[in-house]
Amino acid sequence: MAHSVNVADVVDASKIGSFQIRCFILCALVALLDGFDAQAIAFVASALASKFNVPIAAFGPIFGAGTIGLALGALILPPFADRFGRKYQIVLATALFGVFSLATVWVDSFGMLALLRFLTGIGVGAAVPNLIPLTAEYAPKRMRALLITIVTSSWPMGAVLGGLVSSKMIPVYGWQSVFYLGGILPLVLVAILVPLLPESIRFLVNRSANPELIAGILRRIASGQTYSAQSTFTLPEENLTGFSVKHLLSGRRVAVTLLLWVSFFMNFLVLFFSFNWLPPLMQQAGQPIERAIIAVVAFNLGGIIGGVVMGRLMDKLGHFFVVGLAYAFGAVFVGAIGLVGFGLPLLLTTITLGGFCTVGTQVCGNALAAALYPTSVRSTGVGWAYGIGRIGSIVGPVVGGVLLTLHWGMRDLFLIAAIPLACAAIAVAFLAQASRRAAQA
Repeated sequence: MAHSVNVADVVDASKIGSFQIRCFILCALVALLDGFDAQAIAFVASALASKFNVPIAAFGPIFGAGTIGLALGALILPPFADRFGRKYQIVLATALFGVFSLATVWVDSFGMLALLRFLTGIGVGAAVPNLIPLTAEYAPKRMRALLITIVTSSWPMGAVLGGLVSSKMIPVYGWQSVFYLGGILPLVLVAILVPLLPESIRFLVNRSANPELIAGILRRIASGQTYSAQSTFTLPEENLTGFSVKHLLSGRRVAVTLLLWVSFFMNFLVLFFSFNWLPPLMQQAGQPIERAIIAVVAFNLGGIIGGVVMGRLMDKLGHFFVVGLAYAFGAVFVGAIGLVGFGLPLLLTTITLGGFCTVGTQVCGNALAAALYPTSVRSTGVGWAYGIGRIGSIVGPVVGGVLLTLHWGMRDLFLIAAIPLACAAIAVAFLAQASRRAAQA
């Protein structure tokens, strides 16, 4: 006899098996390479400045071109995932940043470099906003935030590994080797994703997909259980239809969306200012490139640890409390980067703590964004939060370049960078209230 099956209940009640683990690992690999390609330009900026005979401060527009691509990729492509599926958006994004990263090997002008960073950025920007919903929709509620943070922590891990590898490859094989690696590996991964990455089961239910396909996935999630194609598969949430972006700014969801955007914008501003300018600022202060790259590695490594630790705390203590508190501490530690001087142990400790609170909180912010929206607009909600955040990531590097031309030093730049993080902490406090009101509506 046909019966109704609540798909969310099945996922929440089941143990995490090999099917879900494979999905999470593939998503993590995409995030890893995404993070590597996003950071690649910072690792080679000094070498390319010499190649094109321009001052390092001129790289502000290059960093900005990449982040414009990131913003557009996050804004334009994820809404299509809510209509056509998460999987193929992830495959498309991975192929895009792989192809254009590889093409950067043969760049022969400053303008062409800007164009290729823009095109690479579109793929980079579209990937994570689709990885987050796919992970959330296969993760049981009791550990959803932790799993999202583990998967998305691969993004800063890509920067960590990229920094370590680049510091060894560039002196021996030249700056081109970074883009060879950043282009070939994603294209190999695309060939693996097509047959092995599953589509979101929640998306399939919302789109009334083939019942046998849904039943087959449920049998793999809940091993030992029998599900029939004659069953009715449901989700305990509103299924919004039509233009997905309008639903982000409808009713009481308006305040939730706008406050989420503020927190993402402020944190991304600080993140990409730090990612892009920390190595050149340290080199300008007389530090060797190897130490400058290690500083970025420490910043990202702190974020990886912070993301996983805070993800577990979010499942226990709640999203808003953990994220808001981390932003507040982030303001303290990022400001301190400019004050501690260049004694390596103290500087690296401060940078690591700054990354713990900023990179780690952005990773946790991904889980927060996924929790705020239903399946039918989740990719759009996460993507637009990312896209607005990426506008902050455009502003941060460009403003950093302007202030650098005005002879601002590392101390003053990082003290100023603490202010947006304090604003993000305040936004999350108001977001908690707005979310409660929206849930009661």
